[in-house]
Parts: sequence; structure tokens; C-alpha cells
Amino acid sequence: MAKLNYEVLKNSGYDGYILGKGAAPVKVLQFGEGNFLRAFVDYWFDMSNEKAGWNGKVALVQPIAQGLTKLVNDQEGLYTLYLRGSENGEKVNKKRVISCVDACYNPYDAADWEKIREIACSDELEYMASNTTEAGITYDPSCTPDQQPPVSFPAKVTVLLHERFLAGKPGITFLSCELIDANGQELKKDVLRHAKDWGYGEDFASYIKNECLFCSTLVDRIVPGRIRDPKEVEALTRENGYEDDLLDVGEVFGVWYIEGPKELEDKLPFKKSVLNVHVVPEVAPYKKRKVRILNGAHTGFVLGAYLAGKNIVRECMQDTVIHGFMNKLLFDEVIPILPLDREDCEKFAAAVTDRFNNPFVDHQLMSISLNSTSKWKARDLPSLLEYEEKFGRLPEALCMGFAAYIAFFSNDLQRREEDGLVGKRVAGNEYKIQDDAWVLDFYWEHRKDDAKALAHAVLANEKMWDQDLTKITGLEEKVAADLALIRKEGAEAAYASLL
Repeated sequence: MAKLNYEVLKNSGYDGYILGKGAAPVKVLQFGEGNFLRAFVDYWFDMSNEKAGWNGKVALVQPIAQGLTKLVNDQEGLYTLYLRGSENGEKVNKKRVISCVDACYNPYDAADWEKIREIACSDELEYMASNTTEAGITYDPSCTPDQQPPVSFPAKVTVLLHERFLAGKPGITFLSCELIDANGQELKKDVLRHAKDWGYGEDFASYIKNECLFCSTLVDRIVPGRIRDPKEVEALTRENGYEDDLLDVGEVFGVWYIEGPKELEDKLPFKKSVLNVHVVPEVAPYKKRKVRILNGAHTGFVLGAYLAGKNIVRECMQDTVIHGFMNKLLFDEVIPILPLDREDCEKFAAAVTDRFNNPFVDHQLMSISLNSTSKWKARDLPSLLEYEEKFGRLPEALCMGFAAYIAFFSNDLQRREEDGLVGKRVAGNEYKIQDDAWVLDFYWEHRKDDAKALAHAVLANEKMWDQDLTKITGLEEKVAADLALIRKEGAEAAYASLL
């Protein structure tokens, strides 16, 4: 079977939208060529070519010495993207060949680095984008401008923007997608620090501050990337009529929040394309919404669901009690304390059901359970405390979720192993609890506590929560009673008692 390229695609009979090879200028220089960026950023720009006639190509930069440059270029930038999941309860499996990628360059190859520098100084370039992982936006004082190329990502960006500045070209809009807070602003700080260390002068610093726009962004799409089943890969190859070494898979849900001035929304092509990409004054409230609703739901219900005999998230969505418990937690307790439009939050929460019910992903509850103590502290405890402060009463579902967390960590403990704590659920199978060693030691030491004693010990543990939670009126008694109910009747019955 022939490898995907423009000629092979034409002969395959594919009838979807395609922007021809060399048919548009490079408008985006993108640092990163991995599965996520190709299923997210490149997807949005590809859709803009079709829906809004944006007419732009994306040049990819391989961020480290080993990467996908050869594979991308062998396929002339083309790759097949499958967006899979559930929408309004219906199974969705969308296929699209992405054609916005012009080429990929390896900066550790001298000729490619020269080409990257040329693109950075072009008249057509409008945007830079990146996802260099959380470790990518890091200041490295060992980097120098005469390195070919500088080692770190911020140092590379500094060199490229300085050359663009010297060439007299307009400033760039930078779209940072790394999973750190204020990603765009953190990158800007590193660029300015390199500029100062390298003596690039105040005029260049002013160019960075006033002419370039570093946007912090919030990305939201689960991208499994690879299809693991060789039989499915073989079947898709036959169906498509070509081999694709860059085939990518993401969930059908996707949303991108970009922090910037209102006029940026009109400049970017996404609004004209009617895509789920939004320019907002700040992304922090939307990150809070994602953490409290999407991540908070996971941590809030899965530990009790596992004790109730469930193994994957999709099973939970098909159980009326567990699904109902999750909805109560989100709609009655989390959404009312979020600083965003309630209707918007409810739509996001409704989409969570579809995302959790994805028929293509078997998301194991035990994988979600890893490091649940810090997750509960970051994702659910703030909602519990803010609800109590706002309404003067305790949120029932969040308190029950807290009790389920304690139950998961203490249920019929068998032994303490080097890498975990072994419990046993009602079904009889053993399971391994994995968290920080001191957390596991704490629960092992308290393995014989009754519900009341254990609830007190957990809530009073300031190392876990950075505060003594027994001081919250009624919380200790409520969690102890919920824990006793879970131990006596089971987690599903305890969840059902709130519905």
C-alpha cells in the first residue's frame, strides 16, 4: 500500500476538503509536531482554511533532536485525523485529512535551522504556536545566541524574534499551549530575560512588550494519538487506500480559550469559521471551570464507583445512581460557586457526560485514582469550602465524595507494599492504592480506626490539606457519618441516599 501524499490521496478517492501543496503561504510557525498539536491547533487552522478561506499553512518545528520531521515531510505534511466520542448520546467517528501543514523542520540540522530563521522573518508569518510540554518553558542560563540552535525553547524563540525585529517585520502573536499557568506570560518573561542577558537592547525589549502579543491559552481535548490495535490499523489502511504513519486520534470534544484583547478575535480566523475557539480577557476562570467540573467530577465520584464494582468511566455514565450522583455534585454544588455564566457552565458540564461516555476510550478508574489526595485537595476541596462559605451549609455530594476518598484508601487493607497500599473491595479482588509514601503510611497506621476516628484523623491532618478541616462546622461529623454508611451499605447505596 502506498504512503500518504498528495498524489496518493487524490488516487484514493478522498473527497473531503484539501488545501493543495504550496497553495498558501506559511502563516504559522509551530514549535511541536506531536499528536496533540496536530489534533488540536492544526485542526483549528485547517478548519479555518475550509470554513473561512483563511488560506494559510503551518510550518512545524521539531522541538528536540529526535522527532517526526522525516515522517511529516515524507507525507508532504498530510495526515489523517479521527475525532471520536459521543455527542448528545450518539456515537461519533469523524475522519478528516489535515492539509494545512506545509513542512516540518529539525532545528538541529543546519539547513533546517536556516529555513526556520527565514520563515520567522517572512512578511506572511502572523502567528507562532507551541506545546513543548510543561518542561519546555524554562529559563536556561547556559543558552547563548550563537548556539546553532540555542538549546532551550525560549532561547530559540528569542533568537528568532530578534532576527524578525532586525528585519523590520511586524510583531508576532504567540499562542502557548503548554499545561502551565499563564503559559504565554511565562514564555514572555523568559524571552525578555534572555534579551537582557544577551544585550539585545531596550528597543528589542520594547518590541517584545508592545508589538508582540504573548497569549496564555487553555486547551481542552483528550488526544490518545495512536490506535494500538494492529487489526484496526490494518482495516483503516485498507479503507483509506493508503498507509499513514502520522494517523492521529482525538476526542470529538474540543475547546480553546485564548487570552487577549477583543480585537484579536477579529484577527484570528476562528470566529469567522464558527469554531469552538474563544478570545477572552483572561483564561483563569475557564481553567477553574475545567478543573472544578471535568477533573473535579472524576475525582469526586470514581473512588466510590470503584468500590461499587465499576472499572471504567463509561460504565459509571451508564449507571443511573453513579451518573445521578455526579450530576448532583456538578449542577447543585460546583456550578453555583463558579465565577462564570451559569448556562455556559451547565453546557460544559452536560458535555462532560458525553466525554465520559466515549465509546472509543476505556478509561480505567484505577488510573484516575493515582495520587488522589493531592487531586482531591486541588479539584474538589476548594469547591466544598467555597460552597460552605457562600451558602452557610455543607454540600452533600462533595462531602460524600470526600468520604468515598477515605473509604477507598482504607477499605479492608491487606498490606503495605513498597509502591502502594493493598486494599480489597466488596467484590473480593485486591487493588493497589498509589499515592505519596507518607499518605500511604498514614492510612496504614490508621487501618484499624472506626469511621469516626478515621474521619477525625484525616480532616485534622494539616499536611494533607494545609489546614485543620475539623474546624469547619459540621464537616467532621458529616464525613464520619457518610464513611460509616459507605462501610455498612456500600458506596452505591451511599450515593443513592442523596438522590
